[in-house]
Amino acid sequence: MPGDHVAESSVTVEAPPQRVWEVIMDPVATEEFMFGAELATDWSVGGPITWRGSWEGKEYEDKGVVLEVEPGRKLVYTHFSPLAGAEDTPENYHTLTWTLQAQGGRTILTLSQDNNATEEAAEHSKGMWDGLVADVKRLAERS
Repeated sequence: MPGDHVAESSVTVEAPPQRVWEVIMDPVATEEFMFGAELATDWSVGGPITWRGSWEGKEYEDKGVVLEVEPGRKLVYTHFSPLAGAEDTPENYHTLTWTLQAQGGRTILTLSQDNNATEEAAEHSKGMWDGLVADVKRLAERS
């Protein structure tokens, strides 16, 4: 069924969850791991979140709503990108879920994205998120 495909990327970070959380929440770090996008949000549940930037020469503003914030453990928000070419309607939003699982002094970081129309779309997203979580790992381990 369309929209049932989930993209998921995981990485083990040689840092505790609090450090990984700090990287995810930091607008300066976000710009580094989120493809140069400028993040704007106050991280309040129900509040807006936007990413502004330029992709392949096109200016864009992605947007969403913060759904869940569990410091050091979980972050959930919706995401819509006009660059995808879809209409700005609820069925065209993805939900991005970041989970941080403590494992000794390490963190298993997982990012999942729902509502991918096809398996191919999910694989494309996974490839993008694989690079992103690798960048979060690099930033969190660089202290």
